[in-house]
Order: sequence, then C-alpha cells, then structure tokens
Amino acid sequence: MQAPTPFSEKSCRRALLGGTIRYLLLATLLAVLTGCALIPGTHTYEMREQSSVSLPVKQADEVVPGHVKVKAITAELIIDMDKAQKTKAPVSRGGQDSATTKPVDTPMADYKIGPGDILNITVWDHPELTIPAGPYRTADVSGNLVTEDGTIYYPYVGVIQVVGKTARQVRDLLSQKLSKYIEKVQLDVRITSYRSKRVYVVGEVKVPGQQEITDVPATILDAVTRAGGFTVDSDHSQVLLTRSGTTWRVDLQSLYENGDIGQNVKLEPGDIVNVPDRSLNKVFVLGEVQKPGSYFMNKKRITLAEALADAGYINQFTSNPSWIFVMRGQTDSPELFHLNSKSPDALVLADRFPLRPRDIVYVDAAEVARWQRVISNVLPTATMLNTISGINYPLFGGRQ
Repeated sequence: MQAPTPFSEKSCRRALLGGTIRYLLLATLLAVLTGCALIPGTHTYEMREQSSVSLPVKQADEVVPGHVKVKAITAELIIDMDKAQKTKAPVSRGGQDSATTKPVDTPMADYKIGPGDILNITVWDHPELTIPAGPYRTADVSGNLVTEDGTIYYPYVGVIQVVGKTARQVRDLLSQKLSKYIEKVQLDVRITSYRSKRVYVVGEVKVPGQQEITDVPATILDAVTRAGGFTVDSDHSQVLLTRSGTTWRVDLQSLYENGDIGQNVKLEPGDIVNVPDRSLNKVFVLGEVQKPGSYFMNKKRITLAEALADAGYINQFTSNPSWIFVMRGQTDSPELFHLNSKSPDALVLADRFPLRPRDIVYVDAAEVARWQRVISNVLPTATMLNTISGINYPLFGGRQ
C-alpha cells in the first residue's frame, strides 16, 4: 500500500476545514431558528403579555420591583382614559411640590405701608407743608421716605410710626396731630413709590427679576405680563409658585385655553414665580422608524399618531406594525401599552391615544428584518473562512 501523496493530504485538510466551516454555519443557523439571542437589536418577544424586566412599582406605601402587564390600545381603553382625565384632580409635579392644592386667595385689602415706601402728603391751603413747596425742601424731593425703623418726620407733628398702616390711617393720624395748629385740616396722603414689598419672577420669561407690589393686587398672570411674557421654551402648565417655603404648581395653560380663572392666583409679598422650561416635555420614538429620537410636545399635547408622523412614520421594510409599544414610567405605577396597527383602521386609535411627557414609543422589527441582520453579520465571517481554506502557501510546499 502506497503512502498518501502531499496532494491527498492537502485535500484531506481542505475537506476537514470545509466540514468545520459547514458545521459552524449550520450551528449558527440552528441557533437562529431556535430563538437564541444572536439577533442584533432590541426585541420584544418576552414582553408580549407583560414586561420582560422588573420595573419599580408602588405597592401600598412602598416601591418594589415587579412586572407590568401590557395593555392593548382599544376603543374601550381610550374611553376609560377620557373619563378618568375629566374627573382627575390636579396634582403636584413629580414630588417637587410640597402641597397639592393651590393657595387660597385672600380678600382684597388696603396696601400696608412698609420701609422704603415714599409718601406724598398734601395739606390744602398750606403750601409750606406741601411737598415739594416747603421752604426747607427742594423740587427734586418726591416725598417722605419711610425709614428702616418704619417712621417719617413731618413738620409740627414730628416723628410718627407709619409702617403697617394704610394711607387712610396715616391721613387720619396727621389730621389729628395737625388740628392743634391748623383749623379744619384738609390733607391727603398718597403712596408715590412702592418699594417695600416685592415678588420675584424667574425662569423662562423675557425679563426676569423683581417686581414691586402696589395698591392694586397682582396675579401670576399680571407678573408674567410685566416680565415681558413667556419665552418660546417655557412650559405654561408647570408654573411654580413658592410662598413661605411651600410650592404649588399652577397651570396657566388651562387658564388660557379653558378659562380656569382659579389658576390665576393673587400674589403676596415675597412670592416667587418660577416658569420652568419645556425640557421635560419630550417623548421618545425608537425602533423601526425613519427618524428615531426625542421630540418636544407642543403645549404638552401630542398623540401616538403624531409622534409616529414626526419620526417619519414606521419603516415599511423593517418594521412589524403589529407590535407598537408605548412605555410610560413617570408615574408611581409604570404602564405598558400595545397597538396593533397592521390594519390602517387602527391608526384612528393612535390619533386618539394621548402621550404624556417622557413616554417612550417603540416600533418592533419584522422577522425578515431580524433574519437579514443575522445573515449580514454571519456572511462576512463565512466568506473569510472559506477564502482562508482555499489559500495555498508556496513557501511551505503548498501546504495549508
């Protein structure tokens, strides 16, 4: 029996290597067909009925990990959501507010004089006592400044305490004291400059800063108007009012659109009005869409159909329109919703399904798209191995 030739040895090696390659390819295909996790990209096979991962769910007074059931977007679900929205009481935002109800408006009261205010006192038929025509006063003096200790000085009267009093009370006090020197005193007291009481308007307004409170009660809407109005990046529905360490959420968008005048709260000295930006008013559209990314909500209003349209709608070649998910996690109880839009009629439901800030819309991939991605990853490796198996190495006598 003759010894095997080098050619036959090379043939055997090639056959052995070729068999190994075929075995690897076969093992890869079997793994794909049996559902192994070789398919690139996110998939939702394990969350058809419930979430595949544990989410923070509030049970009683404790937050615990748990799986969330997937709710189908149907006409019944939309009807129930509409009813719940109409009967829902306003709540504070994201736990940042220390109270859930708006402050109660106090009855309109006369302005109380404070340190820094300037009073204009006019005594009829006595120009020497009337500002600025007194012999010891110049024309640039606008009135009597209330000092830090809350007093003013007035001729023939001396130093009197005026802080905490109204203009009417100061007038009565001066009339009483001047009656010793002037018969039938007729005088008037007016506040010419309000500088003791302020509110602060900050955030997304055109002219942020402090504003004086006058004898005319100001509301949140008045303060925003004096500040030049909202900027384009403001969130009208999340205006925060801070008073004495307590913060409330005020929905001025509801005031504009629904005439809810209860949102237009009267301001008090020391109030802080903060208009936040709309950075939190985003929805995220991911998966098999033309333009995945984050999208701002227009005045916190956007539907599922509008979000898909902004993202260029679903990819007709790679998406599975039967599996469109909406994931909502900005509440104590996360929610997962599913829409089967394989039928065009289902898009009517998508147009009636409102999204909330920070919602995530995910469009699943089609089976054929997953298969093509597997092949595109496996084929370069198989081609490389097949090329290597057919290379001759002349330096080693053509052996491989």
